[in-house]
Amino acid sequence: MAARTNQSQRSRLVEFLRRRSLARAAEIREAGVDATTIARALADGVIVRLSRGLYQLPGSADDANQALAEAAKRTPKGVICMTSALAFHGLTDQMPRKVWIAIGPKDWKPSETGYPPLRVVRFTEPYLSMGIERHKIAGVDTRVYSATKTIADIFRNPKLVDRSIAVEAMRSALKDRIATPAEIAEAAREGRIWNKVRPYLEALTSDG
Repeated sequence: MAARTNQSQRSRLVEFLRRRSLARAAEIREAGVDATTIARALADGVIVRLSRGLYQLPGSADDANQALAEAAKRTPKGVICMTSALAFHGLTDQMPRKVWIAIGPKDWKPSETGYPPLRVVRFTEPYLSMGIERHKIAGVDTRVYSATKTIADIFRNPKLVDRSIAVEAMRSALKDRIATPAEIAEAAREGRIWNKVRPYLEALTSDG
């Protein structure tokens, strides 16, 4: 009977991870799988551990943005930002070694070590809540700042990311029609950075 129960829990664990791609131990336990089953499945190679308390099935599809999903798991209130957000939107060739994630001034800050390594920044309101998009990445509901909001953020924080990266992202967004000049201008005004963005935007659109 115990063996049948253990097998049933293992089957439930595998099915849960097939649906979710990756999950934390607490979520797996909430799905009715006990810690012993998780440990045995890990020892038997049925599941793999990506980082402390984060699991997936071996050979799962390697989503290019999976690190963003894992960062979202580590930081439930966080929003993918700066160059990580630009990379998600396809607006930079920069591949940050750490996932940039924004949290509020008083939010709990996760360790910047572990996997994936994080680069945590604190945004105040209204900047924290502006321009948030929700995307399913590797089965995880992940919050990412929009392309235009991210461009404005980098203009506003030149000590964090070089402004040239924002200018190049703006050029790509216009060329690939990811954003219109009006949308970029609106995000810059909302971010109270229009005076700094305006000359670059006018230069990039001067040829029509």
